[in-house]
Amino acid sequence: MAAAQGIVIKRIYEPAAATDGYRVLVDRLWPRGLAKSAAQLDDWLKDVAPSPELRHWFGHDPARFSAFEQRYRAELDENPAVTTLLERAAAGRLTLLYGARDETHNQARVLAAYLTEKQQKKKP
Repeated sequence: MAAAQGIVIKRIYEPAAATDGYRVLVDRLWPRGLAKSAAQLDDWLKDVAPSPELRHWFGHDPARFSAFEQRYRAELDENPAVTTLLERAAAGRLTLLYGARDETHNQARVLAAYLTEKQQKKKP
């Protein structure tokens, strides 16, 4: 049976599941209160996270999310780590893990949408 396809996001504090596929933490900082041994990661791609300057500016303020999304997408356009994630996603399910409490206004949601759009553009 082939691995499930797609890019999904999940809080790193949720238990790992067999359906997660390749699990990648996409935060620049390690999530608070989580032991590295408990994370069940396949990779930690710090370089795909927003720059420290952008992260500090955003400050998880929902009112700034639209501008944050535009700025983060501009950073992703120049980020070679995107290629790594697209290759992983082409091989099967890719779960982007994040630590933010806000499940709606976070970089993993932006990154997942960005990667999905890139995949769609590659399809004939």
